[in-house]
Amino acid sequence: MATIGMGDIKKGVRLEIDGNPYKVTEFQHVKPGKGAAFVRIKIKNLSSGKVIEKTVHAGDKFEVPELEQKTMQYLYDDGDMLQFMDTTTYDQIGLTHEQVGKETFDFMIDGMEADILFHNGQAISVEIPQTVVLKVVETPPNFKGDSQGGKKPATLESGAVVQVPFHILEGEMIKVDTIEGKYLEKAK
Repeated sequence: MATIGMGDIKKGVRLEIDGNPYKVTEFQHVKPGKGAAFVRIKIKNLSSGKVIEKTVHAGDKFEVPELEQKTMQYLYDDGDMLQFMDTTTYDQIGLTHEQVGKETFDFMIDGMEADILFHNGQAISVEIPQTVVLKVVETPPNFKGDSQGGKKPATLESGAVVQVPFHILEGEMIKVDTIEGKYLEKAK
């Protein structure tokens, strides 16, 4: 099995600690005046969604988790679980809101393709594309004299609210960055 050392750590790297898969969300290389350099990391448990902080020193090694990724279609929210379907075998699985995460769920709509991550045969998390095109369903109207650089809130068809430029109107399709939760541009 492959291992990851202190020098390999960067944002997005996956590692295994005590049999649990984690993803690095933040890292900071620290080189104190005295002593050896180390890396301070924030890692998200891919199974539970909990974020912890850890300090990694030069000799520390981590296993690379054996993860399987499948592209599945998001069907619906049944109240308790979010239902996904494998488009090749038509098998359905349900994931809790905690497993999916609010920041991901905010940008999901029925029929959307998502990558489901499996660890030891268990579905543990969901990743959607970094950019998605969504319809603006509610936003205040434009008023004469609105400034060029200003922003206004817009509710998207997924339920997420993002800040958009004043020229964006209800019914328009926009491209959104799902990681930052930001408006990128008007969809073509």
